[in-house]
Amino acid sequence: MNCPMVYGIAFCATNDQEQLATLECADSKALTEEVRDKIFAICGDASNLVGWAVEVISPNYICNSMLSRTKYSLNQVSMDSAIGLIRAAIKPGVNIDQICVDTVGPPKKYEAYLSSLFPQFKVTVAKKADSTYAIVSAASICAKVVRDHALSVWNFQEFQNDATAVNFGSGYPGDPVTKKFLTDYCDSVFGYPMLVRFSWQTAQTALETSAYHVDWEEEDQSPKTPPGNTAITSFFKTTSKSIVKPKHDFFIKRNLKNIVDF
Repeated sequence: MNCPMVYGIAFCATNDQEQLATLECADSKALTEEVRDKIFAICGDASNLVGWAVEVISPNYICNSMLSRTKYSLNQVSMDSAIGLIRAAIKPGVNIDQICVDTVGPPKKYEAYLSSLFPQFKVTVAKKADSTYAIVSAASICAKVVRDHALSVWNFQEFQNDATAVNFGSGYPGDPVTKKFLTDYCDSVFGYPMLVRFSWQTAQTALETSAYHVDWEEEDQSPKTPPGNTAITSFFKTTSKSIVKPKHDFFIKRNLKNIVDF
């Protein structure tokens, strides 16, 4: 999908869980926008009933993570966000007894991972936890509402003249408005604006048909003989040989090099 990813956390007292269920919390994607906004407003007003927080992760960060040489998968981004949110709740002194998490990947493996990080808590990781546990549903609703509100006021820096007129739909691949946006706003050289994740398969497929193809030359990756040990005094001797400084990692990782002739 295009747009930032928003992860949420919610917490309440154990004896308030039944009261939380009366808010009709469910999987945020299964609720209408009106119902989500209503529940979100209640969660905001009822600070004595439920607390919540979200983390907004930009499309650029997700792209750079997934397309870098050292890949940082979307599942790992999600896990690290959940861990960070849990730690953010622990830091101010929230009295936690049990942690319930909607899974990414195999639930048992994820549950074991979280249990190793938070052995003092009972950890439950399940598929579709946002449909099973009211507190996870509340977190999902908060994240979804924040995402939708962020998109509703999104300012396209790339389209300064008609930024408010751009309609990109929900950001999900099944949305025909989103599909039309990917067709209409694809630059043949630069691709899409920063709202779109280039790592998204739907965007990659659209770029293959709408943008110029680029061939990247592979640099010689053959191993080089490591230099021998050098006495420290050699650094203070003058020499007629020219000294070639090694490339910085920034240029090596991106296959960048100096071009003299065009």
